[in-house]
Amino acid sequence: MNRQEKAQIIESLNERASKASIAVVSDFKGMSVEETNVLRDKLNEVGVDYQVVKNTLARLALEGTDHEHLSEQFKENCAVALGYDDPVAAAKALAEFAKTSKKFELKFASLEGKYLDEAAVKELAKMPSRPELLSSMLGTMQAVPRNFVCLFANVQRKLLWALTAIKDQQETA
Repeated sequence: MNRQEKAQIIESLNERASKASIAVVSDFKGMSVEETNVLRDKLNEVGVDYQVVKNTLARLALEGTDHEHLSEQFKENCAVALGYDDPVAAAKALAEFAKTSKKFELKFASLEGKYLDEAAVKELAKMPSRPELLSSMLGTMQAVPRNFVCLFANVQRKLLWALTAIKDQQETA
């Protein structure tokens, strides 16, 4: 690989890392090409880029981004997964693959500039995704007016029952 190719890799990775909300670094040692392609396909479904890159190039590429503090941590074989929209979806996809693959393991991550160790990434994967959180929030917001309407409907219903009972009582008397 010549200097020009390295510069292109650094520039491309830097551009994507500056847009990413989460960067997860993993160890892929011993994985076959087929397994890596399966992982890439799963990550592409949730909008995550996955790239195997040399540590020195990754260090240079992360300079000037929110994930710059990860540069000191690069050792041995590393690959970087960059998630843009939903960091929970990226963490879930990677954690699920780590459970199924014996050779793939999560190392550490950066979530909007904050360092996360392996345990924190796995905890992030357990959280509900953004759409799930939005739907539960919407359900909570809708519950208040719905309960308010039901309350007044019950008051009117009980008043109607009371009036009907009075009417029936007067008719029998």
